[in-house]
Amino acid sequence: MNRFAFQNLLGIKGLNIAWYGLIIAGGLTLGALLTMSRAKRRGFSTDLILDFLVLAVPMAIVGARLYYVVFEWQSYAGDILKVFAINEGGLAIYGGVIGGILAALIFCKAKKFPLITLLDLSVPGLILGQAIGRWGNFVNQEAFGNVVTNPSQQFFPLAVYIEKLGEWHQATFFYESAWNFALLCIVLILSRKKAKDGVLLSSYFVGYGIGRFLIEGLRTDSLYIVPGIRVSQILSLLLVVAGIVALMLIYSDVLKTPGYEGKYLLK
Repeated sequence: MNRFAFQNLLGIKGLNIAWYGLIIAGGLTLGALLTMSRAKRRGFSTDLILDFLVLAVPMAIVGARLYYVVFEWQSYAGDILKVFAINEGGLAIYGGVIGGILAALIFCKAKKFPLITLLDLSVPGLILGQAIGRWGNFVNQEAFGNVVTNPSQQFFPLAVYIEKLGEWHQATFFYESAWNFALLCIVLILSRKKAKDGVLLSSYFVGYGIGRFLIEGLRTDSLYIVPGIRVSQILSLLLVVAGIVALMLIYSDVLKTPGYEGKYLLK
């Protein structure tokens, strides 16, 4: 499959639009629409989400790129300009999540909006975006797992054929996408049951952390702190612990969300 949806756009040589970018943009758009719908249901103006996204999207992209570059520095040390060549790939979801959370901290401080409320509103949209975005890895033929040598297991979605290697590999991009769709269903059910603020965020930390830890162990392109220790697995364990602690604090009424009476309330 051609990795470009459009090539030499408008007759300009080299002006290409990759499927990966379109898929990421589609996931972001659908995630934003879901988040705006949830905000309105909670009694907030959709402007809350639109204003937040103006800050969150660029910070998430920068965070995703910086995270990848830091742990793959040997690939960029000889040519610093390659750091800016995101069209060549190299974005890490954990860096994007960190960038998004930093954006939420800044936004909520400036707008005096409850941080946990905003994050809880955003979590289902984030999960949806992640679930869709993983299909960009399918087009790019990346984020796959170990080689599958048993012919009876060489079929999608269990495995995916990697053309440049001429081999079947575990379709770990699909495993994570499916896991995220299941997690999305869980957090939406919790939302319908009017869970306390912070429960959706904590559930995401625990659910995504467990799934990513298990799936990351199968991947062949992981980022490492040192040989044998995968960065994403360490972060996944930290997420799980943080989520469990947060849930304990929420249900013991130690962690509470303040009220809000600002401009983003629907009149």
